[in-house]
Amino acid sequence: MKSNNSHSKEEDLKQETSPTNSHTTTLDSRFNQTLRNVQGLLKGRSFPGKVLITRRSDLTDGTILGSPGVSRSPSEIGSPSSQHMDDHDPNEDAIDKPNTSTIVSKSKTSMSSSEDMSKEAPRFVMGARATDTARLMKFTKVLGGTTVILDKLRELAWSGVPPYLRPNVWRLLLGYAPPNSDRREGVLRRKRTEYFDCVAQYYDVSDNERTDEEINMLRQIAVDCPRTVPDVTFFQQAEVQKSLERILYTWAIRHPASGYVQGINDLATPFLVVFLSEHLEGSVDSWSIADLDPENISNVEADCYWCLSKLLDGMQDHYTFAQPGIQRLVFKLKELVRRIDEPIARHIDEQGLEFLQFAFRWFNCLLIREIPFHLVTRLWDTYLAEGDALPDFLVYIFASFLLTWSDKLLKLDFQEMVMFLQHLPTNNWSHQELEMVLSRAFMWHTMFDSCPSHLAT
Repeated sequence: MKSNNSHSKEEDLKQETSPTNSHTTTLDSRFNQTLRNVQGLLKGRSFPGKVLITRRSDLTDGTILGSPGVSRSPSEIGSPSSQHMDDHDPNEDAIDKPNTSTIVSKSKTSMSSSEDMSKEAPRFVMGARATDTARLMKFTKVLGGTTVILDKLRELAWSGVPPYLRPNVWRLLLGYAPPNSDRREGVLRRKRTEYFDCVAQYYDVSDNERTDEEINMLRQIAVDCPRTVPDVTFFQQAEVQKSLERILYTWAIRHPASGYVQGINDLATPFLVVFLSEHLEGSVDSWSIADLDPENISNVEADCYWCLSKLLDGMQDHYTFAQPGIQRLVFKLKELVRRIDEPIARHIDEQGLEFLQFAFRWFNCLLIREIPFHLVTRLWDTYLAEGDALPDFLVYIFASFLLTWSDKLLKLDFQEMVMFLQHLPTNNWSHQELEMVLSRAFMWHTMFDSCPSHLAT
């Protein structure tokens, strides 16, 4: 009897100390974190993809979908090896998870429109998920150490970052600021100086010192800057447009393989807003760049340049000749939509609408032109948390975005679909609708990413 008890205790100890179990707990925690905002809204709702979200007590078997691994990380110089901090919240264990036993192989289940969703449930307080007390404590714990554990920071940032922490978190996630706090200030100071030197070398020169190609590129940037986020008055200020022009031109000169491509101007705007938020208060529409001293403006501009560079390093073939990276992802999007919602994929095909006709802009501008600008920074929390895996994960986000209107699209012909998809009704979207899009994307990624043959042609 004693021998059996001893053997049982040894087995329990092995299970408790198993790295696999620890890793699984962390992954489950991330999955729970993702769905926590919308668990009440998702109760009993079915989606394209045939996944029904139910409470744990409703599960008919023990099989659950695991979450993607946190190994999807950006390349980091000098970052420590992956570690898992023992701060798992036991309350998260009761969060809903999808049950694979509810996957129906062929029956078509359509999603309610975003307008219906907003009627059925109260809207979330803006950014509530990113600012609840427990999460603030976790962010404080992760950021407070001498060396930031980037894997843990990604897990937290995926579900949203508190606005006042966002500038520092973004710098860390992109690898612009080093994880070691002792080195951080010195590295930022050196990188800012390097940017100022580049501006002096490439931008602050006369046209006589530029090639014809460089002159034409600068003119195109000067034309595009006033068109950038036209519905936000802050970006119409002359000094803001001048900063944007310097950032884009300097980046294009230093990246001759792609040069400047229309759409990159949109990608710089979230960085400008986030880094300016360290110095300006209130709504973006009330900001004035004239309220900042020149040194702060220069530092913000430099941070935007380096963070934009870090982002584009992971997707450069999106902006080289013929933009092959975007074409590849649009093809993957078409295949994914066909697997998740075959009737809508067939309807789009029968009407002669090519995915490239509407999805190209989504990949080129990362949805900045498709959703209200006040939601963009929340969306980019997830983008940056994905790290090197972002391009592939965009496919799942955009599939979820498109299928928000699956019922509507089935009723439209070619011309009506083109007009609808160019002017999507997202003006009144809140964080609730965006969290729904991200939650579905996460679930579908969980289902398909470990089974790539499902998306093979």
